[in-house]
Amino acid sequence: MRVLVVEDDRRLATVLQRWLREHAWAVDVAADGASALVEATVNPYDVVVLDVMLPNGDGLSVCRELRRRGVRTPILMLTARDTVRDRVAGLDTGADDYLTKPFDLEELHARLRALTRRGPELAPGTIAVANLVVETHAQRATRGGRDLGLTTKEYAMLEYLARNAGRVVGRAELSEHVWDANHDPASNAIEVYINRIRKKVDGAGGEPLIHTRRGSGYLLAPAAGSAAPAAR
Repeated sequence: MRVLVVEDDRRLATVLQRWLREHAWAVDVAADGASALVEATVNPYDVVVLDVMLPNGDGLSVCRELRRRGVRTPILMLTARDTVRDRVAGLDTGADDYLTKPFDLEELHARLRALTRRGPELAPGTIAVANLVVETHAQRATRGGRDLGLTTKEYAMLEYLARNAGRVVGRAELSEHVWDANHDPASNAIEVYINRIRKKVDGAGGEPLIHTRRGSGYLLAPAAGSAAPAAR
């Protein structure tokens, strides 16, 4: 999952970037309102963390303008202001959630997970494809009850494939949602990680679940590609 953190406090932005990356998020950072508008309009983020107090356009104005432009990405607003009026103002501009500073990183993470589960249908916390189980809260994947021992980036890629199980996911889509802006889409990183994941998911034998569709992308599904993933 890919997140844009909009925060002008360099120390806090660095803490958030490091912590979220350690928890399998691809993170981009913007330090002012003008940059946030550009990044959030151009890139397909899964969620935006937006500070209220910003140079070159405060967070409320940024949120309002993004909604005016039709950007529907979930927005979590951060602020030191904790009055009811301030919270209402943030939500009225189009924000989806509101968190006051100082905050606990675990709570921030829980709120981000909740926001990314929203949509036309509530996304599950556990996804099962055949005997592969991806636990999004624990950031853990097992097959046949065996822990796959995935690295952070391997898990992030597998989770995205699992959330889109039964559908071919192209390289560009994987690049946009699993890597940040520093990723070179022309590199072979996606192929390298797919091979690593395939060895862990399919390497123990049994039915192959990760399939390559040449010229199109990758599919996570039982061999026939017809069984829908189970969600819990």
